[in-house]
Amino acid sequence: MQYVERLKDYLNRFKIYSTNMDFGDVLEIAIIAILVYYILAWMKTTRAWALLKGLIVIGGFMLIAVFMEMKTILWIGEKVLGFAVTALIIVLQPELRKALEELGNKNLFADFTGRFPFDSRKKIGDGMLTDKSISEIAKACVEMGRVRTGALIVIEREESLKEYTRTGIDIDALVTSQLLINIFEKNTPLHDGAVVITGNRVSSATCYLPLSDNLRLSKELGTRHRAAVGISEVTDSVTVIVSEETGKISLAFEGELITDLDQERLKSLIHQIIMKEPEEKAGDAQKGRFLWKGRSKAKG
Repeated sequence: MQYVERLKDYLNRFKIYSTNMDFGDVLEIAIIAILVYYILAWMKTTRAWALLKGLIVIGGFMLIAVFMEMKTILWIGEKVLGFAVTALIIVLQPELRKALEELGNKNLFADFTGRFPFDSRKKIGDGMLTDKSISEIAKACVEMGRVRTGALIVIEREESLKEYTRTGIDIDALVTSQLLINIFEKNTPLHDGAVVITGNRVSSATCYLPLSDNLRLSKELGTRHRAAVGISEVTDSVTVIVSEETGKISLAFEGELITDLDQERLKSLIHQIIMKEPEEKAGDAQKGRFLWKGRSKAKG
């Protein structure tokens, strides 16, 4: 019953405050709401989104502890809170730096009159890979596999890959099998590194990717495969790999590597992931967690 009384007391206090609100209070609430929206819209395209969901779970648990008067847990939470903010700033340092850079590069007047700042949602028709683009990617991979041409193709989904595309060379061209084959042709300027596909366009080539530290990955796998698993562990992207040694096609997603794919199976997997349809996990898939060890050019 005391919980119900606490809730009633809180609602009564809110009712008193709400009757004394003026225009300044309403404006303040609107500004805070807009700022929260922008922050959430920005976070949804970064690794901070997963961290936020974890913090919400912890916050819910602490709220239960407050209502249940779990004094020991509340004491621990109070002590941890002292350095938790500093720890969050350290963990999110790359994302915060990138957000400040974007804010500095934006034309705020154009943003407020034309669209929302930090609104990274893709335009309809640009954000989702079409069946034609998926077919072009699969066709290119099969052709490169036949002649043992190594390839590493990263497909962006909801999380932004700007952190990695800016390490490469801008392309900004429609996805075609001929373009992908030409990029990865041996002894050409763009063949070394990864290609990033955003929407239905090849956005960048020769991009650096983080390597996976997963010790359960086979020692026979080269740098391309470790880079593919690495990027899939820290983002929600889909990565397709063509082995230079064997010509076999593999796919990395959520830290899992699925190998020995043919053209139809590759198309099916990409389509299922992009459309968020359930898919069977491969029996020989290998999983692992990412530990940062720097970046490396993705090679065979």
